[in-house]
Amino acid sequence: METNPSNPQESLWRRTLSDAEISELRARPDLELEAKLTGALAKMADAPVPSNFSARVLAAVELEERQVARVRRHWSWRSLLPRLAVGTAVLLLVGVGIQRFEKSSHRTALAREVATVTAGQPLPDMDALENLDVIRRMSQAGHADGELLAALQ
Repeated sequence: METNPSNPQESLWRRTLSDAEISELRARPDLELEAKLTGALAKMADAPVPSNFSARVLAAVELEERQVARVRRHWSWRSLLPRLAVGTAVLLLVGVGIQRFEKSSHRTALAREVATVTAGQPLPDMDALENLDVIRRMSQAGHADGELLAALQ
C-alpha cells in the first residue's frame, strides 16, 4: 500500500499532512474545504459502541438472510397459476402442431404412393372387371357342406 497516494483528496483521509502539503491545499479551494471537513471529523470523539456490537450486527445479517430464504421458499397459487397456464398453453400448441405435421406427412406419403402405383401399372382391361365377382369367390375359403358331411358319416 502506498504511503503517498497520488490523489491529494485521498491523502487527506489517510494521514495527517505536512506543512508543505497544507500550503499546496490552500492553492486549491476545492480541496481546502475537504481538509477542513476532515480536520473537524478528526476532532470529534468516537461514538461509544457496546461490547457486543459485532455479535448484534452478525445476528441482524443472519436474520435478514433467513427472511430472504423464507420468502424464496414460500409459494402461492397466485404465483403458480400463471406459470401453469402458460405451460399448459405451450404444451397444447406443441401437441396441435405435431398432430398437424403428422397428418400432413401422412397425406404426402399417401399421395406419393398413389402416384407411384398409378404411374407403374396400366389400367386393367374390361374383361377382367366383368369377371371380378367370380375371381373374388375363388379366392375365398370354401365352406364345409353340412349335409354332405352328415351323409359321409
